[in-house]
Amino acid sequence: MSVAFTLSEEQEALRSLAHDFAANEMRPVAPHHDRTGDYPIEVMQKAHALGLMNTHIPAEYGGIELGALDGMLIAEELAWGCSGIGTAIEANGLAQQPVILGGSDALKRKYLGMFAERCGICAYAVTEPGAGSDVQGMKTSAVKQGDKWVINGSKMWITNAGHADWYFVVAVTDPQRLAKGGMTAFVVEKDWPGVLPGKKEYNMGQRCSDTRGITFDNVEVPEANVVGQVGDGWKLAMAAFDYTRPSVSSAAVGVARAAMEHAVDYALERKAFGVPIAQHGAIQTMLADMAMEIEAGRLLCWKAAWLKDNGQRNTREAAYAKAFCADLVMKTTTNAVQIFGGYGYSNEYPVEKLMRDAKIFQIYEGTSQIQRLIIAREMMFRNK
Repeated sequence: MSVAFTLSEEQEALRSLAHDFAANEMRPVAPHHDRTGDYPIEVMQKAHALGLMNTHIPAEYGGIELGALDGMLIAEELAWGCSGIGTAIEANGLAQQPVILGGSDALKRKYLGMFAERCGICAYAVTEPGAGSDVQGMKTSAVKQGDKWVINGSKMWITNAGHADWYFVVAVTDPQRLAKGGMTAFVVEKDWPGVLPGKKEYNMGQRCSDTRGITFDNVEVPEANVVGQVGDGWKLAMAAFDYTRPSVSSAAVGVARAAMEHAVDYALERKAFGVPIAQHGAIQTMLADMAMEIEAGRLLCWKAAWLKDNGQRNTREAAYAKAFCADLVMKTTTNAVQIFGGYGYSNEYPVEKLMRDAKIFQIYEGTSQIQRLIIAREMMFRNK
């Protein structure tokens, strides 16, 4: 078996396109969006026009059908530009993926096809106020009434919730079975009666990424909007992560890379004891750790994506990447602030924002602790 770490000409061009977009369209406006929390719809529209959004939608539904590795190259560069804006751009993929995996042809044509025409938004609505990692705590229910389902309940921490055209929603349809066939997935349109998005949450970081709760009050959903089979909801929701966790992990690498670059530049300029602090061994060690761990994280991401692109199971490898990269971006941004010293603690310098943005990588799309549970269970039971 051959092993290569080179990219094709097309992939190099894709990465360059994403990098230039991040440098020219994202970084100049990132401070404004961080300060105000304004949703970056203008930037998203530009990304859509360049083909940097919705990259995994199959060609038959109007998409460009890029592979997992292609998507990771984009995700790293966009997060290097601004991970808050990057999350707003990338979050569509998490809601779309279960529909790609399990939706009927008609469902795909209607709800994926729309993204070829305009910069539409969708959201993955699974987490609840009392049920994040604990699936047994899910309370949102869907009850069959004639040829429709009626959904009641609440979701929480839903990215893009206030701007989405539709939501991928998982609800309990058999309380006795829950994750073992008792949950069903639906596509729910935002404008339907009874769909009530809550107020925007102002978070520690990634502030322009719109995060809200959603209440479903007797929302009627047609049978045609069931994703996959009744009872497949949790399976589809979790299967999506094998596609999206490598990209989220790559985004963490992008934030860490940005922090490292700022730290290197500052260390070469800032003087202490008569010389640039880059000449001091303590600083060199911190910078070397950053570079080494960023490279290791990127390689974990590439392997997880390569497995998926080659039709192989990557659940464990996606968890490797997510846990490692989430921890490395927190460590790297924290050390970047340390290298900047007092200036790093000020919002006039870029690393303060990067440190705030970094924390969410240890929480969303499965916490770092959950990733370790996945890894352990895969180690013990994968081949049993």
